[in-house]
Amino acid sequence: MGIIEKIKEIEAEMARTQKNKATEYHLGQLKAKIAKLRTQLLEPPKGSSGAGDGFEVTKYGHGRVALIGFPSVGKSTLLTMLTGTHSEAASYEFTTLTCIPGIIHYNDTKIQLLDLPGIIEGASEGKGRGRQVIAVSKSSDLVLMVLDASKSEGHRQILTKELEAVGLRLNKRPPQIYFKKKKTGGISFNSTVPLTHVDEKLCYQILHEYKIHNAEVLFREDATVDDLIDVIEGNRKYIKCVYVYNKIDVVGIDDVDRLARQPNSIVISCNLKLNLDRVLARMWDEMGLVRVYTKPQGQQPDFTDPVVLSSDRGGCTVEDFCNHIHRSLVKDVKYVLVWGTSARHYPQHCGLGHVLQDEDVVQIVKKKEREDGGRGRFKSHSNAPARISDREKKAPLKT
Repeated sequence: MGIIEKIKEIEAEMARTQKNKATEYHLGQLKAKIAKLRTQLLEPPKGSSGAGDGFEVTKYGHGRVALIGFPSVGKSTLLTMLTGTHSEAASYEFTTLTCIPGIIHYNDTKIQLLDLPGIIEGASEGKGRGRQVIAVSKSSDLVLMVLDASKSEGHRQILTKELEAVGLRLNKRPPQIYFKKKKTGGISFNSTVPLTHVDEKLCYQILHEYKIHNAEVLFREDATVDDLIDVIEGNRKYIKCVYVYNKIDVVGIDDVDRLARQPNSIVISCNLKLNLDRVLARMWDEMGLVRVYTKPQGQQPDFTDPVVLSSDRGGCTVEDFCNHIHRSLVKDVKYVLVWGTSARHYPQHCGLGHVLQDEDVVQIVKKKEREDGGRGRFKSHSNAPARISDREKKAPLKT
């Protein structure tokens, strides 16, 4: 029996199992088994050379956004509208067969937009090159899930389910669970809040399913069984997602109003070029890019080429800003002067831990190189040779 068949058999067993207090331990074990099998499904087959047939694109710019959706929902048209890069669009499905990159120039930054082939139900199991599409989306900073406004609402649930099956968690934050394997000492289970979904016995059963008998587990929030399994697996990617409903020109105004009021959703029409500027503004807000301008000492700030930081790529502190310019700059910094919304007064003397905000101006003041032994009459030693024999002999006086 293959891995996919095992997963389907366990899912069928979970579907026919009643959910109550007596069966929650059994259901927790089945969820752990499915998570283990799906992890094995993502691993490359044994004996393979390692180089797959994926279509990964080199990272470029200050952020990466992936377009995901069913075939023929308008992904290629949206890429052409936003970037100017031509991506073939036609009236038949699967027009795009590989990954087509484009660059959006917005607010002095460069954002890479990837047009991926359409994915279908069963993509997490490898149907329709689904694994390669999802692997590219894992490396992006934001996912734009393009949906057809005239189709049923079930498409959104199907795509979310396929992405969660391979370890992508959309619009979620990592659970506050501390987990660490140990060599000895058994399993230590603690919590700082009352737990309603998980107890000590269920935690032990899930850890034993992973053959973990010595570990430390600390719950800092009322997490579920799925959150615990995600922490044990350790390969989950938490990513932001915006649901883009295209083709609003073929539905009624009531449906458009209902779709636009859903959380993390935005409605557009590529055919009539409606609301495309709002898509760019929403992408900018979700990615959280921070532009920092440099100011040389005694000169005006340089507002042409900002240093772009983000919390997902390194951080937004002064130390991250210095590392972005050069790795050796941090140890030479004496203090920095900051102008902008993050400063209490202009300019503010800040250290390396100061968190910068968008459109701040930063001037770095470096440490002065001190001469060894003081200066002038305060010198602690002379430049003369230490030994008399090494001194230069003066020429004899002429008489």
